[in-house]
Order: sequence, then structure tokens, then C-alpha cells
Amino acid sequence: MTQPSDAFGEWPLKRLLTEVVGSGPKSADDMSREQAREAFQRILAGEPEETTLGAFWLANRWKRNTPEELAAYTDVMREESVVTAEPDADPVDCGANYDGKHTSALLGVGAGVVAAAAGTPVVVHSGDGVPTQKETAYKHVLDELGVRTDLEPTESAEMVDETGFGFYYQPAFNPGVHDLFERRDEMGVRTFVNTIETVANPAEADVHLGSFYHLAFAKKLTDLLKESERLDYSRAIFFQGMEGYDDIRPGYTKVAEWNREGEDGEESFEDYEIETAEYGMEMESDDLAVDDVRADSAEITEAVLAGEREDDFADAIALNGAFRMYARQDVATLEEGLERARDVIADGSAQATLEELREF
Repeated sequence: MTQPSDAFGEWPLKRLLTEVVGSGPKSADDMSREQAREAFQRILAGEPEETTLGAFWLANRWKRNTPEELAAYTDVMREESVVTAEPDADPVDCGANYDGKHTSALLGVGAGVVAAAAGTPVVVHSGDGVPTQKETAYKHVLDELGVRTDLEPTESAEMVDETGFGFYYQPAFNPGVHDLFERRDEMGVRTFVNTIETVANPAEADVHLGSFYHLAFAKKLTDLLKESERLDYSRAIFFQGMEGYDDIRPGYTKVAEWNREGEDGEESFEDYEIETAEYGMEMESDDLAVDDVRADSAEITEAVLAGEREDDFADAIALNGAFRMYARQDVATLEEGLERARDVIADGSAQATLEELREF
């Protein structure tokens, strides 16, 4: 059993549980930034005993973390675990929930390749079977497509500059968080680590594209970005994606858009809706369901990029590709992005980008 150390400060996790966060969801207090920083430093150092760490994670889940706490955790992760490698290109950082999808096709690989072919560089990052769901994530679809994923961060940056699309692998760029895998798996429920790993930003991107389950959580995430001392995003778009992933839902999708400096020079936050029917896409979520998310997503992606499908999946990949262009402000509207997306599929550019990825 690891013994508590005073090397970090005055707040071992057991004391935080007893005096601050552990009295239940209604009576618990929030931590100061300093307390939250110290807590995650101790966690990354492997200090807390397993029962204490599990109790701390669960207490955080009960009471719900503040943006200041999440920013403190994120800053420690960036300082002590994340290995960044910045490409010359300035990509859109796509940080979907690492624990993946289990019902619908994963569209982000196809969407990212389409956007890259249209001139919008894109970065995606994930682990492999991350708790709690341990389902299909970016790595698995890329593996099925024959694209290298066991990359060091510098190789990932090179991939972005050579192809316009890059993958960063969590064990290589965020080893401290990866080392928490077994303890996270034992928890059985998500922890705040599931939140902060999505904004690790290994490519030092300026724009982030992410997902949420509820609009209030999107506001918490944008407040995290604002409070963080180690993240320099100037713009972020979060939306209520399918299964919490960064795939726009058929029908109605709620979107939250944040700019560190808006048109008036002040921070801006707005929310709005995307209705896929407005773009001539009459589909429902069930229309994008698949039997084998990993294999079917790869097969669908390859066929769409080759121009061999003109169905709901092709529409969904084009729309998500357009949204990545819009996030980086390479197009003014989704309509303009859709036109570009369909053009690069039709002229073979998207398929050529996939081949470049396979050859990397």
C-alpha cells in the first residue's frame, strides 16, 4: 500500500474526502483550484490507496465538479502527463468520448478525411478500449482501415502535415492518464478523467470540436477552457452527438459555440440547433445503426470516400465533414461546407487522402 506523502502539500485524498468532498451529493463542498491540483498530482503519482481513490472519484461524481476543479485537473494533466507535438498545420482538435460507441457507425474518421481533403486539417485522438464502455473509438476504425495508429506524438504531427489528417494515441501522448486504466476499469462508472482526457490537445490546436450529453455540461466545458491555464483554444464547438460522440445526430442536434474573443472583442457563447432535414437529409438515428461498429464503420467509410455510396451514411459523413470545416471557419456556412465535402468525394480527393494515410 502506498503511504500518503507530504511532498505535494496538505491535502491527501483521504483528508479531502473527510473535510471537503465526501459528505454526499447535497452537502459536499467544492475544492479550491489548489486542492484539486494537489489531488490530481497525487493521483498521477500513484499515491492514493485503491479504496481511497475510488471513493474520491465517486465523491466527485456525486457532487459534480466545478469548471475550476476540472480546469485544475486538466492543467496538471497537461503539465505532468501530456506530451505535445504541434504540426505546422493548425488542425481542428476532435476529442470525442474515449470510451467509444456501441450502436451507431463511427463517422468521425470519414468526416475528418473529407475535411482534410477539402483543406481543413483534422486531428483525432483516443485510447484503446477505454473504460467504462470500452467500445469502438477512433483507433479501432483506423486500424480496420489499415492506417497506423501506434504512433509517437512526433509521428502523429508528421501525419497531419503529410496528409491533413492525424491520429494521436493516448498511451504515447498521455502516459500518466493511460497508467490509470486498471483503476478506472475497476470503478465501473465514468470519472472526471473521462472528461479531461478529451481536451488533452496533443497537437496544440487552436480549435476544439467535442460532444456533450446536456447543454449545461457544454457550458461547464467552455468554462473549463476559460479557466484553464494550460489550454490555449480560441474557439470551441460542442454538440449533443450520437452516443456522446462527435457525430451529428440525425434529426435535431443541439450545438454550443464558444469563442474566447467574439466580434465585439469579448468572450462569446451561443447555442443553436442543427436540423438535418434542412439539408435534405430525411433520416433517423436508427438509420445509422450497425451490427459491428468497428468493422462496419470502416467498410462504410471506405465506400463513402470512394464515392460508392449515396445513402444516409454518405450524407452523414459529408455533413460531419462540413461541420469540421465550419468549426475551423474555413467555410461560412454548413451549406458551403457540404458542397466542398461532396466535391472532394466526387473528384476522388477524399479517397486519395485515405490512401495517403495508409501509406504513412
